[in-house]
Amino acid sequence: MSIEEMIGLAVALFLMCFGLAGSVLPWLPSTPLIFLTALAHRLYFGESGAGWMVMTILLLLTLLSLVLDHLAGAYGARRFGASWKGVVGAIVGGIVGLFFSLPGLLLGPFVGAVLFELIGGRAIEESSRAGVGATVGMVLGAIGKVACCVSMMALFTANVLWRNLADGL
Repeated sequence: MSIEEMIGLAVALFLMCFGLAGSVLPWLPSTPLIFLTALAHRLYFGESGAGWMVMTILLLLTLLSLVLDHLAGAYGARRFGASWKGVVGAIVGGIVGLFFSLPGLLLGPFVGAVLFELIGGRAIEESSRAGVGATVGMVLGAIGKVACCVSMMALFTANVLWRNLADGL
């Protein structure tokens, strides 16, 4: 492994750390940033970068993470007894919450689910339970996204090191 390749791997991992931080911080992409960094590394370093099979796995993990992240709050609300109105409210609240930083991300699904349930005629207790479910779902979704990011970074690093160390043997 050349010095340039070691520096390239270090820079890629540094950028991927921003993706990891984006798992819990708003306005920072998470898995897309990790995937795009891995892709840029592959395109720049060619055969010394991650293999195409690993790149395909990283892309699939990115897509899975995005879908699960957007559905986590709605799923949590539904598991805690929300009607379809509460589920829609959790999604709308999550989107609106994006504009209000971390507190908005946590409170958005809760407020959205509660408001939509109240508008739908449900009691405050049922509406609040739906809001708690939406918040729990969002937190679990963030935990899942962190796990996905760490897995992607580990897979990328292991593959790049394996491909480069195998060439030296």
